[in-house]
Amino acid sequence: MRAAIYAGSFDPFTLGHLNILLDALNLFDRLIVVIAVNSDKKRRIDSELMLEGIKKTLRNLPCSEKFTVITYEGLVFDLAVEENISYLIRGIRNGSDYEYEENIAKVNQSFGLKTIYIRANGYSHVSSSMVMELYKYGKDISTYVPAPVVDVIHKLIK
Repeated sequence: MRAAIYAGSFDPFTLGHLNILLDALNLFDRLIVVIAVNSDKKRRIDSELMLEGIKKTLRNLPCSEKFTVITYEGLVFDLAVEENISYLIRGIRNGSDYEYEENIAKVNQSFGLKTIYIRANGYSHVSSSMVMELYKYGKDISTYVPAPVVDVIHKLIK
């Protein structure tokens, strides 16, 4: 069974992230979605609340059994070793994303972890920061974020 890790801050998890996960299923039988907890980075949405929002989103899919969703504090490489996984999935929206991701991929490759990039396609304009900025000013974010995640944001930020 081929497995991969898709890690990110997912602050919040967007339809672009979901699109990348669904595309990754064409390559892998199992995907571990990891909310990577970086103690140096201030989150807008608590990682445990986002974990529940992502789980609810994926639970509604016919392929839900192929996903595991966790939070993880530490190097994703260490998790990959623990899970005996050799592949990371990373989403790419534009050239800037590629430049940033390629540097990280080179470091991970030096430890034996391969990176597969998946284009965001129709969601290349969507970022978590943009979603939260729209929400801050009272705009509808449902075209950018799965409904269970919108619910989490509404509960958290009133």
